[in-house]
Amino acid sequence: GRQKKQKVRSSKGRSNSSTRWLQRQLNDPYVAEAQAKGYRSRATFKLVQLDEKLHFLKPGARIVDLGAAPGGWTQLAVEKTNPEKHGGKVVGLDILEMEDIPGAVILHKDFTEDDAPDLLFKALDGQADAVISDMAAPTTGHKQTDHLRIMSLAEMAYDFARQVLVKDGLFLCKLFQGGAENDLLLLLKKEFQTVKHIKPPASRKDSSETYLVALGFKGMAE
Repeated sequence: GRQKKQKVRSSKGRSNSSTRWLQRQLNDPYVAEAQAKGYRSRATFKLVQLDEKLHFLKPGARIVDLGAAPGGWTQLAVEKTNPEKHGGKVVGLDILEMEDIPGAVILHKDFTEDDAPDLLFKALDGQADAVISDMAAPTTGHKQTDHLRIMSLAEMAYDFARQVLVKDGLFLCKLFQGGAENDLLLLLKKEFQTVKHIKPPASRKDSSETYLVALGFKGMAE
């Protein structure tokens, strides 16, 4: 049946924005479904929908999840690729502590550090078929500043990805629309066969969030 929309009363000590956030969470079908299926985040369904379009979480694939905490994307990558049955590897990297995920290798590591690619090669026992990132810098409330921060993260994620991706590999990262991504787009278009933006249905309509996807990595320039 149709779920009745829940309202949250204002409470002393709780800001209006916190009340709105709580009400949105309580009435978000992806939050409820994530809890029902044991996923650590509603964001898992963004990856579900991205994979439905792109079909890159294949059995036996080597997947790297940057900024993996709390682990929802890593969980889905393990579920789809099934390393135990098909081989391959799923590695989640984050500077934040997170609980282990059966079937995945979790590295508590800053991916921008010089030794991160070598550690990843060892964990993967080879190169990555896909590097995915749902990272976002802490917001300041200033739209332009927040956009520049996430662009900086996206550029660092790609700098890492191009060191570890196999030829024909995929790179996927979160962006907020704001007009400062042209340099990254130009670089990706030179180094990949196809570059596109996708906004999955699980991304909230009122958010400027989108995902940048680059397919068919041409390989590191000599």
